[in-house]
Amino acid sequence: MSNPNDYPQQQEVQRGQAFINQVYQKMSRIAQEFAAGEINRAQFHRLYDRYQRQIMTVAQMIAESDPTGWQEALSSAEAESTLTLRKRLAARAIGISIYDNRSGMPIETIGDFSIDAELIVPMLSSYREATAEIFHAGVRSTEMEDGSWLCFMSGAFTTLIILFSVEPSGNQIAMLDHMHRDFEIANADFLEHGYASPDQLAYPFYSFVSQSNIDTDDD
Repeated sequence: MSNPNDYPQQQEVQRGQAFINQVYQKMSRIAQEFAAGEINRAQFHRLYDRYQRQIMTVAQMIAESDPTGWQEALSSAEAESTLTLRKRLAARAIGISIYDNRSGMPIETIGDFSIDAELIVPMLSSYREATAEIFHAGVRSTEMEDGSWLCFMSGAFTTLIILFSVEPSGNQIAMLDHMHRDFEIANADFLEHGYASPDQLAYPFYSFVSQSNIDTDDD
C-alpha cells in the first residue's frame, strides 16, 4: 500500500525532471544562438556553465530522499539572473577610428578610442598587408592585454578600427560591416576626391557607439 506522503515527493521529482528537460532545451538554444552570431563566446561559456550547474543541482536534489527542496536550492545558488548575465557579458563598442587607406591617416574618431597610435600603426600596417595578399580578407580581431578587443575591417577607401569591451558577437561585426559600407557610399565624393572636411561627413556609427555604452537594468 502506497504512502500518501509519497505523492508530494513524486510530484516534485516530476517537476524537477521537467525543469531539467527545459534547461537542456535552453542549452541547445544558446548553441544555436552562438552559431548564428547572436552571442559571443564569453556569453556562451558562462550561460552554458550556468545551465550545467542548474541541472546538476536539481538532479542531486531529486535523487535525495526529500526532493522537495530543489527549487529553493536552485534559487539560492543563482545570484544573477540569466538576463543580467547576458547583458553583463555582451560586448560594447567603446570607440571607433576611421583611417584613410591612401594616406594612412585617421579621418575621424568616435567615442573613447584610447589606444596609443604607436600600437595601432603597426597593427594597421600588418592588417593592410594581409588584405593586399588575400582579396577581401575580412575582419581581423585581436584581444588586448586588458581583455578588450580590436577589430579591423577594410573598405574601398577606408579601414575601420573598432574597440570593443570584450569579444564581439558575429551579429555586431556584421552590423558594423554594413555601417562601414554605408559610410563609404554616403561620403564617396570626399573619400575619392577630398572636397569636404571630416566634420562635414556622415557617420552611421554614432548611434552604435552611444547605444553600446548606455547602461541598462533588468525590469
